[in-house]
Amino acid sequence: MSTALEQHDLTVADQRSRRSGGREARRAMRAAPLADDVRPIRPGLEGGRYKPLGQNDLERIHEAVLTLLETVGFANAIPSCIEALTRVGASYDGDGRIRFPRELVMSTVRTAARNFTLHGQDPRHDMLIQGTRVHYGTAGAAVHLVDVEKREYRESLLQDIYDAARIVDGLDNIHFFQRPMVPRDIPDPADMDFNTLYACVMGTSKHVGTSFTVRENVAPALEMLYAIAGGEENFRARPFVSNSNCFVVPPMKFAEDACGVLEACVEGGIPILLLSAGQAGATAPAAIAGAVVQAVAEVLAGLVYVNALKPGHPAIFGTWPFVSDLRTGAMSGGSAEQALLTAACAQMAQFYDLPGGSAAGMADSKLPDIQSGYEKGITNVMAGLSGLNLVYESAGMHASLLGFCLESLIIDNDMLGHCQRCVRGIEVTDEALSIDTITEVCMNGPGHYLGNEQTLRLMQTEYFYPAVGDRFSPKEWNEKGRPDILQRAIAEKKKILAERFPRHVSKNIDDRLRARFENILLPRSGMGG
Repeated sequence: MSTALEQHDLTVADQRSRRSGGREARRAMRAAPLADDVRPIRPGLEGGRYKPLGQNDLERIHEAVLTLLETVGFANAIPSCIEALTRVGASYDGDGRIRFPRELVMSTVRTAARNFTLHGQDPRHDMLIQGTRVHYGTAGAAVHLVDVEKREYRESLLQDIYDAARIVDGLDNIHFFQRPMVPRDIPDPADMDFNTLYACVMGTSKHVGTSFTVRENVAPALEMLYAIAGGEENFRARPFVSNSNCFVVPPMKFAEDACGVLEACVEGGIPILLLSAGQAGATAPAAIAGAVVQAVAEVLAGLVYVNALKPGHPAIFGTWPFVSDLRTGAMSGGSAEQALLTAACAQMAQFYDLPGGSAAGMADSKLPDIQSGYEKGITNVMAGLSGLNLVYESAGMHASLLGFCLESLIIDNDMLGHCQRCVRGIEVTDEALSIDTITEVCMNGPGHYLGNEQTLRLMQTEYFYPAVGDRFSPKEWNEKGRPDILQRAIAEKKKILAERFPRHVSKNIDDRLRARFENILLPRSGMGG
């Protein structure tokens, strides 16, 4: 018995020694920075492995879409919309609806912009929107900020938008920033639109998405953007802002004010996210396939509209059908049905070979808790696996788009890292099959892979490591005071907000903007002075 115990002790000691040696080697490897193209995750990884719809399903949805556009069409078009669409072959009929011949729709699809770049102010953040390349970002119009320490909701403010932007600016796994909240402290719509955009573009050098209430609010925004870009030509060459445009009121009606905004943005050189946001069981069919059909039909009508105004203008196929909890009628953004809808919409974008954007990560949970984690994780990973180009609302959102949480941005950055690692998948190469490595370890080596050259080489390029997620052993966790992920996120948020004040827009340009636009309301004190 004593011999066996002694042998056991020697084995344990040997294993500890091996782990220690491997740990020291791994620490040395971690110190070396990685080039972007060999990082384990990065913007634009290719998805498309998950396909909820079969080829016959896609064809049937496509046929239903063309039938609806040709027979039902759209109501409530403004005069300039009627003029543009009828000029390219749509019909404006006696019942006040615009109808779209099949060949007009398909010729537009064939010639529409694709494989284009959504630019950041910093070229490092440029996103090539192509094929099944996946990018995750924020979006939304939440009216509350979640105060996790008080477990309360309060009205969202302009400062909160800027703070969210500068947090996202430093999070590797959130690739673009679309306005996630509305500033409830700015009641005037013109001031709200302008200051929202100002807070976004000052807070991050990543691509920014924003919206406008009416056409007239676009002109001052363009003047500001042209100034930041160093001139109109520079902005048109590298537009770092896109317009999230709800041009349609489901089912199948144009939104008059949004159509005016769309026309002004196309004229000003701003890419358009064509956004259809019907709610299944309310403003879209309760059948999941039917909700996809309506969303695709609505967005294709918008695509014809944009290309009638300016052929080849960058436009994103923004099918965003939402889900209702049919027991109550309330939106359910974290549901399994939402995950299926989003993945199906990604497939339809790929069916037409169009750049696609849709929504995931819209947790129903009110706080960053277990429910939030599974809702966001499931919907976001399915969106990524489906190859959706732009996954909007993927981070920070709660209460089915009513609440936004800064701490959740930090937690969700980890979650999106996991999603992207799943999107990347498994590379099977001769080297990855590891025959030589297994042979060496088993025949000539120590019988483990802890300090193996392959292990050390792949630990950074093959594996993702969370920043605030807990991978401590129970013993280590106890020794560190039993931290939880929310405590760590709160601390990281406070650190970022105390230290990170982006300076990609020079003080000289900002001085000129503040002299030109007296309605800039974000105080310099809230921007680091």
